[in-house]
Amino acid sequence: MFTGLVEEIGTVKAVKLLSGGLELTVSARKVLQGLQAGDSMNINGACQTVTQFDANSFTVTAVEETLKKTNLGRLKPGSRVNLERSLTLEKRLGGHFVMGHVDTVGTILKVRKLSTSYLMEISYPKEFSRYIINVGAIAIEGISLTIAEFNERSLVVSIIPHTWMETNLSDKAPGMEINLEFDVLGKYVAKILSKSEGTGISEEWIKQNGF
Repeated sequence: MFTGLVEEIGTVKAVKLLSGGLELTVSARKVLQGLQAGDSMNINGACQTVTQFDANSFTVTAVEETLKKTNLGRLKPGSRVNLERSLTLEKRLGGHFVMGHVDTVGTILKVRKLSTSYLMEISYPKEFSRYIINVGAIAIEGISLTIAEFNERSLVVSIIPHTWMETNLSDKAPGMEINLEFDVLGKYVAKILSKSEGTGISEEWIKQNGF
């Protein structure tokens, strides 16, 4: 599990095609501290297992299912990626619960620079709209962000300059694909409601009982 607070931007050093997957080697510094083979690493929002590492880089293997649901298959040497090590008990949860399980890839529709922030509009598959609420959490490229507005086809997030500059969002432009992970708490609520017909549990009941 992760927080959605990116620790550093890594750079893809090598990409190797495998049968049914892809081996990625990423240059990094901060996230290598205390790293062990078998540790989890969030790369652009996708939880990957470190298979090997040295003083300057680490390697992961992205399997076919990951490549289907994420944009990792489009990475090439020189690509900048968001990196975060898995959450520990000593770490502050400054973002939200990010599982590293990308739900789908969205497409950037617009990027607008305001005086104190950036607005990014992203299209997404309609079936995921049930997991979204205004001012709710979402992980975009592994970054914990707040949804400013949405409809059944697209959502808008507001990004502060610090996040813009300290992540790979500054590399993004309209037309690019971007990894999306919807709030896991919203998924659990949707699951409960889908199984609650005839039990008296409804969205209104959940609100009345403080959830």
